Amino acid sequence: MGLELQYTAGQTPIDEEEKEGLKIKSITTQGELDEFEQLNIEKAVEWTIHANLKSEKILTEKFIKDLHKRMYGDVWKWAGEFRKSEKNIGIKWTLIGVELKKLLDNTKYWIENDTFSPEEIAIRFKHQIVSIHCFPNGNGRHSRMVADIMMESIFGKAVFTWHRSNMIKTDKIRKAYIDALRKADKGNIKPLIEFAKI
Repeated sequence: MGLELQYTAGQTPIDEEEKEGLKIKSITTQGELDEFEQLNIEKAVEWTIHANLKSEKILTEKFIKDLHKRMYGDVWKWAGEFRKSEKNIGIKWTLIGVELKKLLDNTKYWIENDTFSPEEIAIRFKHQIVSIHCFPNGNGRHSRMVADIMMESIFGKAVFTWHRSNMIKTDKIRKAYIDALRKADKGNIKPLIEFAKI
């Protein structure tokens, strides 16, 4: 029996080839997958606490890939590798490297020039990296962790609370998150910043 997944609003489907990258073949349900991914993510969080991260290291393609691999590498063979397929959101997969470099360069500029508040820089980065959609799966959770790392390691501020939710379950919190993302897509970043702080 293969992996059967049900997708909630805003989730990106994994194609059949990507499903082949599942390392733990005993996983057959969405619940089991979520559980194993969450355990892996907790290990990644532990790593970030002890890694002594600096902004020049964080704002690199290598770090973006390494963090994704640390978050999902126990579960997926393709963790930390840019996607090679088109998705329901995100740019053409062939442009990921170029667009990520632009985002990293823009973010360095925002930081050096105090273009926005620390919260807005982190949330703008989070929103734009999800729009690029670098990886086959896990982009939302990855982007939230990067935003938290930026707040703590670059700006020396408290991490976002994100409603104390991992946003996996279909509920009011996830709906509010998706609504805030949609508003950011249209140029209004404020609701997403507010969401992240509650």
